[in-house]
Amino acid sequence: MTVYLVGAGPGDPGLLTVRGAELLAAADVVVHDRLVDPRVLAAVPGTARLIDVGKRAGDSAVSQEEVNDLLVELGGGPGVVVRLKGGDPYVLGRGGEEAAALEAGGVDYEVVPGVTAALAVPALAGVPLTMRGVSSGFTVLTAHDAGAPSVGVDWELAARLPWSLVLLMAASSSAEVAGRLLGAGRDPATPVLVVESGTLPAQRARRTSLSDLATMQIRSPATIVVGEVARLGLWSREELPLSGWRVVVTRPAGQEGGLADLLSAAGAMPLLLPTVEVVAPPDGGAALREAAGRLGTFDWLVLTSANGVERLFRELRDARAVGSAKVAAIGPATAETLRRHGVVADLVPERFVGEALVGAFAALGPAARGNGRVLLARAAEARDVVPTGLAALGYEVEVVEAYATRTAELVAGAWDGARDADAVTFTSPSTLAGYLELAGGQPVPGVVVTIGPVTTAAARRSGIRVDAEASEHTAAGLVAALAGIAAARRRP
Repeated sequence: MTVYLVGAGPGDPGLLTVRGAELLAAADVVVHDRLVDPRVLAAVPGTARLIDVGKRAGDSAVSQEEVNDLLVELGGGPGVVVRLKGGDPYVLGRGGEEAAALEAGGVDYEVVPGVTAALAVPALAGVPLTMRGVSSGFTVLTAHDAGAPSVGVDWELAARLPWSLVLLMAASSSAEVAGRLLGAGRDPATPVLVVESGTLPAQRARRTSLSDLATMQIRSPATIVVGEVARLGLWSREELPLSGWRVVVTRPAGQEGGLADLLSAAGAMPLLLPTVEVVAPPDGGAALREAAGRLGTFDWLVLTSANGVERLFRELRDARAVGSAKVAAIGPATAETLRRHGVVADLVPERFVGEALVGAFAALGPAARGNGRVLLARAAEARDVVPTGLAALGYEVEVVEAYATRTAELVAGAWDGARDADAVTFTSPSTLAGYLELAGGQPVPGVVVTIGPVTTAAARRSGIRVDAEASEHTAAGLVAALAGIAAARRRP
């Protein structure tokens, strides 16, 4: 069996390589470091075994030799074994030692490089390590053991180098680094960039001089750049609209990806807290199955959620079973889910609410309406706006319950992040109700954003102040609304 030494990148899950993501999706066992982002581990199948061998300050419970032995042992068994390491396995990550141990143990292995923090962190803090006329090269050093004379770093040589120095694992030894470089003759006025939590939403970049570095309080993980390039201040990750924001995502497990990805792209840290889960309706789906067999007898199929689409198409062997019926979707997310099943929606209202869907039907001419037989597949607890409105227009509406929602079980530790979050997003009244039930009276984060008027009304009935409502009732609209709040807070 092959053991894969995979670089997880510098922190941001978006910087994981395609090959690394493929291997995680196929993994049976993942041996991972402490600082690997939970969103990277979310790509691992639920059946896989996760083994945390991360080292913490003052904790020597798992030695490197024990990690090596574990990998050799796992490599002798069945399944796909992934050793997931922060950054790049071969850049100050002891990946070489692990590869040597596997080779000595006769275990096949493959190395999958990762984006090292030495390159990514300065770049996302606005500092190019090389730039014509400023620095023609760079040197990467570990600062972890700067106080130990046996570590092998020639600090006098490092002080004389005419280009950038990048120091990893530098939080606890910055004073020693400064002292060694100054003692070796480096100019006290040399610019220094200190980046904490680089590439992550909590990224914090500060500039100082070598003489003042020793007095700075620095939190781990940290990357330090010493040299003239540290004066540069080009585009930084901290300029993203939601940089530094921690945002709770309450969508059901497996459906949070789109919103979480958009939040990450805007600079936020999405905190996944599924408050509801999608289950079969009270009749077990019997009515939906029966109606699915008669789709060809309807003029219109109306779907008001992506969940409804998924549940309906579980009962269909072929998209052609829709027959001659036209299809209406309440919004773009529902329409996109239909498209993935081979069906293009004939009607999508401009506003993604039930009232707008009824209005779109009202605007159709008699020829487009057909004989007026409608199958509406929806949630068990949905509002009656659509069936009542269509019936008032003369349609013959048959309603079937495609699914139901219930409060999800709280994942261990999930609430810890939610307590300290800056904002929470609600995408339906059910996610709101589930959140309040799980919260048990605990305070809601300071900023509340909803996806549309129905959810906003439910929040207000529950005594929750809504700070913003998405003007476009989509995940992108939610992020835009939240970014608007963040921008307003930054204005002087």
